[in-house]
Amino acid sequence: MIDPRALRTFHEVCRAGSITGAARALNISQPSVSSAIALLEARLGATLFERTRAGIVLTAAGHALQARAQMLEHLLRDAQAEVTAAAEGLSGPLRIGGTPGALVSLLPTAMARFEKSLSQITLSVLERADRELTAMLREGDIELAFVTTAMEEPDEDIAERTLARDPFALIVGAEGADWPSPFSLKQADRLRWVLPEAQGAFWRQVDALFAAAGVPVPRDAIRCDSLLTTKALVRDCRRVTILPMRVAASELSMGVLRALPIAEAAFERSVGVRWLKQRGMSPLAGALIRQLEGEAIV
Repeated sequence: MIDPRALRTFHEVCRAGSITGAARALNISQPSVSSAIALLEARLGATLFERTRAGIVLTAAGHALQARAQMLEHLLRDAQAEVTAAAEGLSGPLRIGGTPGALVSLLPTAMARFEKSLSQITLSVLERADRELTAMLREGDIELAFVTTAMEEPDEDIAERTLARDPFALIVGAEGADWPSPFSLKQADRLRWVLPEAQGAFWRQVDALFAAAGVPVPRDAIRCDSLLTTKALVRDCRRVTILPMRVAASELSMGVLRALPIAEAAFERSVGVRWLKQRGMSPLAGALIRQLEGEAIV
C-alpha cells in the first residue's frame, strides 16, 4: 500500500513544480523530499517525473498519480472541515460549482427548502464556465456541478441528473411592452442584442434557437457572460436578450423586464447536477438534490 505521507509529498512537488519548492512548502530538507519520492517510485515500480532545469515534467504514471494525490489532499481537507463543523453543530461543509444560469435556476429553491430543516449549514458556491467544472469535479475542488444538462452524454466517470426544465424567452425592457407575443426571431435583425460570450452549453442552445428560425446570429450584439450585467444592459440600454424564464424571474416579477415567448423555441433548457461517480455523494449533497426533487431530508 502507498504511504499517504509520501503521496502528500508527491502532491506538494507537483504543486510547487520542483523538489526545492516542495521542501520549502513542507518545511523539510530537500534530501528528505527526494528520498520520499524515490521510495514512492520504488514502491510503484514507475518513474513519476523527470527533472529539468525548469523544474519537473510528469510522466504518464505521474499524471495518473497526481489526480489521486489531489483527491487525497481534498479528502483530508474535507474530513477536518466536517469534524470541525459537526463539533460546532453545523451541517457541511459542501462545495459546489456551476454556471451562473444553472445556479440561479436551482440553488435558491433548494436553499429555501433546506433552511426549514437545517438551522446552520456551511456551503461554498463557485461560479465557473462549463469547461472548468468537470475538471473541478475530478480534482475534488467541488462535489456537485450545477449545469445545463441533456445536451450530450457526460464522460463515463461523471453522473448527471436533470432536475428542472425552463422555457427560453426573449427578455426586453419597457420599450417592448407592445411587441407581439410570441415573438419571432425572424425579426432579430432589427433589434440590438446582448448574447452569451462563453462557448458552453447555454451559448450552443441560444445559437440553436436562431438556427431553428432560419436566421443568422445577430452581429449587433454585446457579448457578455455576467447575468447581472446582461439584465442591466437590457433594462437600461434598449437591448434584448434570450434567457430561461427562471433566470430572469426576479426582474420579471418586479416588472422591470418583460418576457416574450419565442415562436421558434421548440425545446426548453434543462438544468441539473453532475458529480464524480467514483467519489459518490456526501449526505449533505444527497440531501440538497432531494430538496430539488421535492423529497424530504432523511
